[in-house]
Amino acid sequence: MPSDRPIFVIGCPRSGTTMLQLMLHSHPRIAVPPETRFLVPAYYKRRQYGDLRVPENRYRLAKWITSGKDTKFRELRLDADEIIDEIMAGPPSLGSAIGIVFRSYAERFGKPRWGDKRPSYFHHVGMLQRLFPDAQFVNIVRDGRDCVASLKEMPWYRKSVYHAAANWAEAVDYAERHARRLPADTFYQLRYENLTADPEAELRGLCEFLGEEYDPVMCEPRHIAGEAVPKHKVWHKNTHGDVTQARVGSWQDRLEPWEVALCEAVLGDRLLTNGYQLSGAPRPAAGRLAKYEKIAAKRRFGKWKKLSRDRIGRLREPSPVGALLTSGQRLAAGVPLEPAPQYAQIGA
Repeated sequence: MPSDRPIFVIGCPRSGTTMLQLMLHSHPRIAVPPETRFLVPAYYKRRQYGDLRVPENRYRLAKWITSGKDTKFRELRLDADEIIDEIMAGPPSLGSAIGIVFRSYAERFGKPRWGDKRPSYFHHVGMLQRLFPDAQFVNIVRDGRDCVASLKEMPWYRKSVYHAAANWAEAVDYAERHARRLPADTFYQLRYENLTADPEAELRGLCEFLGEEYDPVMCEPRHIAGEAVPKHKVWHKNTHGDVTQARVGSWQDRLEPWEVALCEAVLGDRLLTNGYQLSGAPRPAAGRLAKYEKIAAKRRFGKWKKLSRDRIGRLREPSPVGALLTSGQRLAAGVPLEPAPQYAQIGA
C-alpha cells in the first residue's frame, strides 16, 4: 500500500533544507510547500481556541490559519473559504486542522502525500509526533562552518556568530538524539556534501526510506524553484540553478580567522563526528570562548523553560491533538479506517 505518512524536513538553517524541500516537491507523489509558519504557533496557542469539538472554536482556528497576518497561508495559493469548510468538516483535532491545509496543498498538484519544511522543527520533533503520530523526519546536516558563514550573511539573521555556532551545535545534538530514540522508519539523515556530490545515490536512499519510487526529476529541483520558493526570498537564488558543490567548504573565504578558530574550538568534536576535518586553527581568546558558553547556556535554559511549560500544558489539553487523516494516524488513535465522518458545522 502506498505510504501517506507526512514528511518533515529539518536541520540547521542554511544547511540545504530548501534544496531538499524542492527535491522532494519534484517527486510525482509528494508536495512540500514554502514555509508557512502557522504549525508551531497553532500548537502553542491551542488553549486559546478551546475544545475543537465545538464548531465555533474550530472555525476560529481555521480563520486564524487562513487569515492571520503571520501565518503566510497566502503563499500556498489556496482558497481560504474552501480550507475553512474542509477544516469544519474534518476531524475535530488540532493535527487534523493543520494536516487538512497541507493535504489540500498537495491536492493542488494532484499529489497524494505532503511534507513540510522548516529548519527549526528539529527542536519540535516531539510536538510534531503528537500532531502527526506517523510522521517521518528527514534531517540534513552540513559543515557547521559553512552554516555559520551563510547565516551571518542572511538579511533576516540578526544574531551573532556565537548564536549561529550554538544553533548548529543544537541541530547536531538534537539529530543525534533523534537518531538514537526514533524508529529506523521514522528518522533519516543526509549530508549536504554527499547530496550535492551524488544526488541520485542519496535520493535513491531517501526514497527507499520514505517508501517511494525514485524519480530522476528529483535531481533537477531548479525546474520548480520558481513555483515553490517565494520570489521575495532572494537568499534562495542558488536553488534556481543546478545542484552544485560550489559552496562546499566556502567557509574558508567567508569566515574571519577568529570565527574559524571559534567554530573549531566549540564545534570541533561534532564536526569530526559528522565527517568534517578541522583546519588546525589556533585556540581562540578565552573571552570569545566565555562569550560563546554564556550564549549557549542561555539558549539551553530558554529551551528548557519552553519544554517545561509544554509538559505542564499537556496535563490539561482542551481537546485531542493528534491528526486523524491518514491510515497510520487513525490506527494509532484506535479509530476505524473507514472514511471519517462529517463533523458539525456552525449553525447546524
